[in-house]
Amino acid sequence: MGGIPLPGELAERARDILAGRVDPVPARDAATVVILREGVEVYLLRRKASMDFAAGAYVFPGGSVDPRDTDHAIAWAGPSPAEWGEVFHADDGTARGLVCAAVRETFEESGVLLAGPSAESVVADTTGDDWEADRLALIGRSLSLADFLGKRGLVLRSDLLRPWAHWITPKIENRRFDTRFFVAALPPGQRTRDVGGEADQVAWVRPADAIDQAKNGRIFLMPPTYRTLNELRDYSTVAGVLAAEREIVTLMPEIAEVNGEMHIVLDDDYRFGPA
Repeated sequence: MGGIPLPGELAERARDILAGRVDPVPARDAATVVILREGVEVYLLRRKASMDFAAGAYVFPGGSVDPRDTDHAIAWAGPSPAEWGEVFHADDGTARGLVCAAVRETFEESGVLLAGPSAESVVADTTGDDWEADRLALIGRSLSLADFLGKRGLVLRSDLLRPWAHWITPKIENRRFDTRFFVAALPPGQRTRDVGGEADQVAWVRPADAIDQAKNGRIFLMPPTYRTLNELRDYSTVAGVLAAEREIVTLMPEIAEVNGEMHIVLDDDYRFGPA
């Protein structure tokens, strides 16, 4: 069985959780977006070593749902919150927040905006100083997604997103997230940029190359990122990824004792990291 061995204090915490002596931290709703461009390449950010969660890991853009992400004032085009809720097994309010968080976090962490002046169009360029000021205001929470889109006369394009996966952080962690994964194509005319903030490095990379780098110890990938890249490695076009029929199954690595040691494990046919 594959897995991650838990050292010292984490092993004791795992035993306490399994015994019911310690309650797991509640998982916060979050959204992650795999941005794709032809190649097929994905956009990855390396989280700063100083971050409390996933320090040093290469991840997709994403983050927690802001309570204001559920604002009904957000102009919306594409599948409704109810439709997204059916896909992700969530109520309408949660689904609305997840889709809005996906759009907001993608813009905050990559400069890519899945919105347009109408239901049939998308913003072509988001690189000016005024866009940067709005991006920073969103990060600082002085500007909500609804106000941002409203002042620019933009419509959120939920049809540019596709559902991919659902992961919940293991019970052992002190910071836990209930994360829905989306995939989206880089809109025509837009380009990503090194936006700083929580990341100290960004890169476009083919999924197979990222996996090879992780196996060789050159980069660190969290289990959900690793598995997602492994699922994407055989696609030859972005259109193929977007057309994939996905059954969304909730995945949460569990705590188990393996050969006398406490481990985080997912299943028998998957190893966390190098094979």
